[in-house]
Amino acid sequence: MRDVAALAGVSIGTVSNVLNSPDLVSRATREKVRLAIDKLGWVRNESARQLRAGKRSWVGMVVLDVTNPFFTDIVRNVQDLIYEKGYSVLVGDSAHLVVREAKHLEQFEQQRVGGVLLAPVGEISSDARRLPSHGIPVVLIDRAAESSGFCSVGVDDVEGGRLAVQHLIDKGHRRIAFVGGPDSLVQIADRKRGAEYAEAGSRGTAVLTVVDTPALDVASGARVARRFASMQRGKRPTAVFAANDLLAIGLLQGLAQAGLSVPKDVAIVGYDDIGFASATAIPLSSVHQPRSEIGRQAVEMLFREIKAKAESKEHDHESVRLQPRLVIRQSSDFDRRPR
Repeated sequence: MRDVAALAGVSIGTVSNVLNSPDLVSRATREKVRLAIDKLGWVRNESARQLRAGKRSWVGMVVLDVTNPFFTDIVRNVQDLIYEKGYSVLVGDSAHLVVREAKHLEQFEQQRVGGVLLAPVGEISSDARRLPSHGIPVVLIDRAAESSGFCSVGVDDVEGGRLAVQHLIDKGHRRIAFVGGPDSLVQIADRKRGAEYAEAGSRGTAVLTVVDTPALDVASGARVARRFASMQRGKRPTAVFAANDLLAIGLLQGLAQAGLSVPKDVAIVGYDDIGFASATAIPLSSVHQPRSEIGRQAVEMLFREIKAKAESKEHDHESVRLQPRLVIRQSSDFDRRPR
């Protein structure tokens, strides 16, 4: 700023006013200062300025997989909401790796962000628990955790899994596969548990087979599809509940390539109801998660906590568990019950 002031022939205070309160400075003086800034190629240290002023205008966000449209939609919605509040978002992708999650949280702490939205990889880490003690509120997304010591918003994945498999049972399916993993992800474990509840409710008329996958992507779904296609017809599952839509799309492609009909040979239900679910060649049935509502409630929780901190007030953590709903499309809409 001293260099800019000297080149423009003004005081440092005038340079500060041009940057922060331009209405206090004449147009001619503003032009001289901006020309000096351009000539010197100067960019002020915004992080240092905010730290000195005690103001933070960034929010950190860590998601499990930025390539998954489910998280992409949440990020986009969160960015719009936070921008309206005068903040910007720093997004990190953990790629389902605890070490990456920890690195992002460490960097957010070093950046002194105003708060963090976190979709945890597994159990709530010590890195996440450390941030509030350092003045950085944390809200969990895609996770309803009543006793975690954090505000959180998520979907009842147990009920979502139950809805998916109950629908397949009601359509007359008896050999049903649950495809998904790793089981260390709480959301996947909950969806499988819901599927098992539906199986138990069938009183032995339906059998659920669990097929683990190393990842929740299209390629993993396609590999499972090839495995199913190689099985004898009398042993092959007649229906599949995939733990997310990317797996389901891979299954749909792989089964079609093997010459099997969906849903007549194998019915498929996915999870998340991403935009691509209704746009596939055979529209995909899926358990819908209210992505916009997840983002909206998470942002509101975070800023309530930021405000309470700024006003040195007590803050009561809250946990919201939203309800999923099943969207039935062509991939599972085939009745196998005897007539």
